[in-house]
Amino acid sequence: MAPTPLRSPLSMVTNLIPPSPFFYHSYYPLAHSPIPRLPSSALSLNSHGHLTARCLTRIALTDAAFTLSIFKKLSLDQNEVDALLQRHPEIESAAIASPDSLRLRIDILLSIGLSNSALWRTIIKRPDTLTSPEAGLFLNFVHEDSVELLPTKLERLLIRTDPALFPGLVMRTKLLLKHGFPHEKLGHLLNVVDIKRAFCERTIEDIEEVILFLQRYGWPDIIVRRPKLLNLDLHNQLIPRAQFFADLAGGDEESSAILIRKLPAVLAYTVEHLQSHLEFWRSVGLTGEQVFKIALVYPNIFSVSRERKLTSRIEFLEQCGLNAEDIFKFLVKAPLFVSLSFEDNIAKKLAFLVKLGYVYRTKEMALAVGAATRTSSENMQKVIGLFFSYGFSCEDVLAMSRKHPQVLQYNCESLEKKMEFLINDMQRDVGELLNFPAFLGYKLDDRIKYRYEIKMANRGKGSSIIHLLSVSDKSFYVKTNKWIEAVTDCNSDRASP
Repeated sequence: MAPTPLRSPLSMVTNLIPPSPFFYHSYYPLAHSPIPRLPSSALSLNSHGHLTARCLTRIALTDAAFTLSIFKKLSLDQNEVDALLQRHPEIESAAIASPDSLRLRIDILLSIGLSNSALWRTIIKRPDTLTSPEAGLFLNFVHEDSVELLPTKLERLLIRTDPALFPGLVMRTKLLLKHGFPHEKLGHLLNVVDIKRAFCERTIEDIEEVILFLQRYGWPDIIVRRPKLLNLDLHNQLIPRAQFFADLAGGDEESSAILIRKLPAVLAYTVEHLQSHLEFWRSVGLTGEQVFKIALVYPNIFSVSRERKLTSRIEFLEQCGLNAEDIFKFLVKAPLFVSLSFEDNIAKKLAFLVKLGYVYRTKEMALAVGAATRTSSENMQKVIGLFFSYGFSCEDVLAMSRKHPQVLQYNCESLEKKMEFLINDMQRDVGELLNFPAFLGYKLDDRIKYRYEIKMANRGKGSSIIHLLSVSDKSFYVKTNKWIEAVTDCNSDRASP
């Protein structure tokens, strides 16, 4: 008898294997595509001549409906899915072991901000994003704690970070929350900082040491306002820079802490940068203590370019006749002078002042410019126009601004209300402002109206606006009490028989 020829088992596959819904009923539509034939190398027979369960499962997985059901949210076609599984069999293994988990991982990645295309790029470059338990721990943290990471930041983080680092990242991030960092600001923090430098390359002890150091400067507010400070090395960057300001304050660490709280960004400057600015001010004639006092008022003094702004501004003040002491007093009152644009701001204000009658390169001009730095060119022009509308001349406005330079910086609408109250309610002549322009600097409701009403209730008209407003609260109330006592005594005398 002739031997029976061997036949490939491929011809019997269709009859041997039930439809794929038999194995994965919950994931398949009733109408499914035919099972494609596999190469013979993918099939194996057991000792009884039947296909093994492993082969049956693998064949079922090749069903287009199954594979597409897992990756359907990525808008991939079957060819793209097949190519992905061929390059990364570990993803296919994950789909075999736990299709629910793989589908859930994809859902989470999409829900926390990745687009379809971004997730596809991430999977291609870092396929273990779908399978790594460590990556899953981080993704669950972001999802469950509603950490709002920017999609671009999240994509870069997943692609560039070894998944083994994610558990430590979660632990260190939660450490910030434990020490009082506001949860709602956590997303912004992670979006801004260098995560590898700020978290992954630091131990728990390192981060706790940084937090302990920053507590004297207003933790966690200092990091909420300037998250990038977490990128800095504690011993080589943060401490030396903080020490620079403490030395500048004459060893007064509390005062230096106040400065840093005002502008945490000053700690972003290197000691070399800060030292070069200090040397510039010393060349002008200022002491370190004076520089620190200016910085307390305007911490951004260290961010102004020496070449583009500082040198020319100080030369202007010196040409106006200001010495080192004058420059110090000027900058304490008008520090913005050194940082404002000359063409777009200062030059326009200089033109207004010259038209009013100020002489260029004089101390009066410098003081007027200093006052004008605290207002816009548009408001300054409106203020001058308002004075003209009430009958004041250029000479009058010049006289008032010489006596009270701040008069040109006040809000135009506020000035008009005070002038109307002076004329209509107090029934005074607007010309009284020539003698006391500081009247326009007091608050209308809290000072002017309040004191005027008290005076009217006790003495009636008579006192000047200078005496009404310029005295301290204590002196005003002492005089008011004397008026009340005098009126009471007078009324008592009249009532007695």
